[in-house]
Amino acid sequence: MTEVARTPNADQIAYWNGPGGQRWADRQRLQDELLEPVSTILLDRARVMPGERIIDVGCGCGATTRAFAEQAGPSGYVLGIDVSAPMLERAGQVAPQTGRVEFRLADAAEYQFRPGRFDLIASRFGVMFFADPVSAFANLRKALRPLGRLAFICWREPRFNPWLMAPLQAAYKHVPKLPEIGPEDPGPFAFASEERVHRILGQAGFSEVAMEACELALDISVGCGLDAAVKSALEIGPASRALEGQPVEVIAAAANSIREVLAPFAREQTVVLPASIWIVTARNL
Repeated sequence: MTEVARTPNADQIAYWNGPGGQRWADRQRLQDELLEPVSTILLDRARVMPGERIIDVGCGCGATTRAFAEQAGPSGYVLGIDVSAPMLERAGQVAPQTGRVEFRLADAAEYQFRPGRFDLIASRFGVMFFADPVSAFANLRKALRPLGRLAFICWREPRFNPWLMAPLQAAYKHVPKLPEIGPEDPGPFAFASEERVHRILGQAGFSEVAMEACELALDISVGCGLDAAVKSALEIGPASRALEGQPVEVIAAAANSIREVLAPFAREQTVVLPASIWIVTARNL
């Protein structure tokens, strides 16, 4: 793995190399299981063929990288790229690098890929954090061969994703609201606008841009019950950011409020809430 230099995405790089990235790495198995329905959709839409070369942008702990490698087969190659050293360290532990799979610590927005070498650029929630998304996608497009494909998953509007927003609203009973994020600022919902995604990809040189909304139901407890769902909200996602650095008693009070808002969704050992994503595809024509 190579080192990440300071880039316009420095704030995001700092976050994903700090406690936030470490929590994702520590929860690798649980997060992979939680997001498996999303990964399944991405793999289906990406339509990987044996022997293809793939870039997995924002690969994190490598779940999708490994899955793409299985689809591409022994003659394929997958480059998983991410800015988070803790998550890439975990990725290497789960799937050691081979001739078919390589992980690289770098900023995909600026990394100098070899031109025209890849058949597919794919991402599961790894592209919404670019400081300059047009420039970032233009850089990625250079890596694609003619007729190469783009396929990624991003979140739709917060109102369609109560699995994230319900715990956050409960936490706000005890802490100030997070700083307001503009509709085009980097963040989980930066690509919620269909018009914006079409504009960005068009300006970056992609053609045949298509977006499909997909409704999901995510078990945020991953089969481990209400306590696990509350723990998950405290460790990952916007509620955890709002509570970061707060006193123990404040976090405990927020945990009780989160439990109250999640309890109606609990069924036996699951806590299932609605979620909604965009499935975005395009071509390098």
